[in-house]
Amino acid sequence: MQMESTDSPWLGDAVSLVDAFRRKERSPLEELRASLAAIEKSSLNAFSFVDAEGAIERAKKADVSKPFGGVPLGVKELDSVQGWPNTEACVVFADRKATHTSLLVERATTLGGANQIGLCTASEFGGVNVTRTVLNGATHNPWMHGTTPGGSSGGSASAVAGGLVTLATGGDGGGSIRIPAGFTGLVGLKATFGRIPRAPHVELGNLTVNIGIMARSIRDTARWFDVCNGHDTRDPLSLPRVDHWESELGTHSQSLQGKTAVLAPNWGGAVVSPAMWSQLEEYALHLANITGLRIVTVDTKLPSMGAAWSISGMIEIQMQLADHWPQCADVLTPEMRFGLEATAGKYGAEARAKIESRRAALNQRMSEIFSAADFVITASNPDVAFAAEGPLPSNFGGVQAGMGNNGKLTFPANMHGNPAISIPAGLVDGLPIALQVNGPHHSEQLLLELGLAMERSRPWALVAPGSPK
Repeated sequence: MQMESTDSPWLGDAVSLVDAFRRKERSPLEELRASLAAIEKSSLNAFSFVDAEGAIERAKKADVSKPFGGVPLGVKELDSVQGWPNTEACVVFADRKATHTSLLVERATTLGGANQIGLCTASEFGGVNVTRTVLNGATHNPWMHGTTPGGSSGGSASAVAGGLVTLATGGDGGGSIRIPAGFTGLVGLKATFGRIPRAPHVELGNLTVNIGIMARSIRDTARWFDVCNGHDTRDPLSLPRVDHWESELGTHSQSLQGKTAVLAPNWGGAVVSPAMWSQLEEYALHLANITGLRIVTVDTKLPSMGAAWSISGMIEIQMQLADHWPQCADVLTPEMRFGLEATAGKYGAEARAKIESRRAALNQRMSEIFSAADFVITASNPDVAFAAEGPLPSNFGGVQAGMGNNGKLTFPANMHGNPAISIPAGLVDGLPIALQVNGPHHSEQLLLELGLAMERSRPWALVAPGSPK
């Protein structure tokens, strides 16, 4: 329940906070001060940098007529805000400052009216699914201190689920929005590739990274995309603008009637905890029942991407660290150090050819699956959140699963570029779990419609109990 006191940050969603601003029940400056005080007291380690002075000045001038007017916004540490730290969550770049602001943040603040207040912790270079770095230490899950909020958008998820801010940016190159959303009970939409441009000065790399938001509600997510989506010439692969994400929520229910979905607990070759899947399956069947989806049986086996993809994924990091490697090895997180050592000198024409061959095979297979079923329903994570300090687990549900188990559930959508959403689906052992629904390209609004149906029929806690943490 929303606390009335302005001494505590808003515990509803961002849309309701804007409504409160417009009704003059609370002011952007009051909300900002409450967030800043909560961040100062927090044990979550969700923020690595706070621009209190700048945020206060912006709050005084906030235009609450804008979609997110005056709403305090956490910015993922891997995003750029001019003049703020630009560290990639790495000790090597601890003193580096950003020379520009990312288009995502620019649109959210200029068009949306949000007030960027600081940087939320992330995993080093966004490389792993746990937010624990040498630079910042470990970030905690507000549902259970000592467990991880996931990564790489872990600080963003922790801040939003922990009651510090209502919104924080996220990025998803292999599951980094959906994984932390699933671990912390938030909504996490990875849109169709290119839906929000990555600009300026962004290298496109392996064409898997999508940017978006960590949010408490479906309508917050829809409003965010209303503000931030649309083509930018500096990202030639970005998509044309789509309008009415929020206003059309609830109007697509008839479009879901008769559509088909396949349940895929082992999506991408992952191993999911049997106890957790039992609950997720019940939620999936409930969702099908209330929306008119038909559950069908379809072969969802996918080709393996193999080691070539992992090798190529380290190229950008190797280039950034070129002047510092190997002298910097001891100040990197173990995963980054291992990745750089294991892939050094292995990327070449043969590896590149394998990547494109496997990408083509995956695209063909995904097309076949979406020709046979409209949606693929799986888990967002193989199990509940693991230890905040790591290591990445190799055992889920009593079954040896391999170090890439988390990413196996989420990565297919990054590789194919199709949208997928993480929808809260109750608790197991006191920690959130979530359904992940994959759809074909450009089906985001139907995925939001499915999320809305779940939100209305089985509402989830917008923040962890006892928040702010």
